[in-house]
Amino acid sequence: MTMQQPETMSTTEPPVVTSSGVEVVGSDRYYRDAKGCLIPENLVPAKDRLVDDVVRKIVGYADDISAQVARFKGHTFDDVNTTLDLIADKYGAKLGGSKGNVTLMSIDGTLKVQVAVADQLTFGPELQAAKSLIDECIASWSEGSRDEIRALVNHAFQVDREGKINRTAIFQLRRVQIEDERWQQAMTAIGDAIRVVGSKEYVRFYKRSSATDGWKAVTVDLASA
Repeated sequence: MTMQQPETMSTTEPPVVTSSGVEVVGSDRYYRDAKGCLIPENLVPAKDRLVDDVVRKIVGYADDISAQVARFKGHTFDDVNTTLDLIADKYGAKLGGSKGNVTLMSIDGTLKVQVAVADQLTFGPELQAAKSLIDECIASWSEGSRDEIRALVNHAFQVDREGKINRTAIFQLRRVQIEDERWQQAMTAIGDAIRVVGSKEYVRFYKRSSATDGWKAVTVDLASA
């Protein structure tokens, strides 16, 4: 169905946007399309209005929950840092490690809060030298040998959709013990390529029924819920 474009409105009265996304001008109701055009409500198919309503309702809830999670995260770090400051004042020592990692637990051993600080890493140009050396190793090894190493190398240097190297697989390569001098040089180059560009704090929550039970994570994000 081809929708007719509304005539240019002569009124200078600004539209009133309702909570449902409908824009009201005088007694007329409009939907604004992706091009910025105002479409009279009666020309918008019912199914499109239904989808619009559902999307606005869901995103509205998501906005509220996102704001609550952000406030909760801020309060959590404030509470943890205040607790650590109080302990430091009392004993003159920090509860966390050198990177700020700390675990707080309830007296009965059934609740646990973990704060971890993880380095954010990137790789310098030395990584390309490492790849060249590794390719030389694979090319010189007898045909059909160490296929698992070849697969691991291909996985490690595969660039993802965001243009990032598989960091975990790169570190797995460094744990492979091979005496070939070129492999050793490649592992040294990988180590030299690592750059720490910042750090990020993570907080995780756990609970269990008793002190002898296994821990269960308390999730606060959609990806893990």
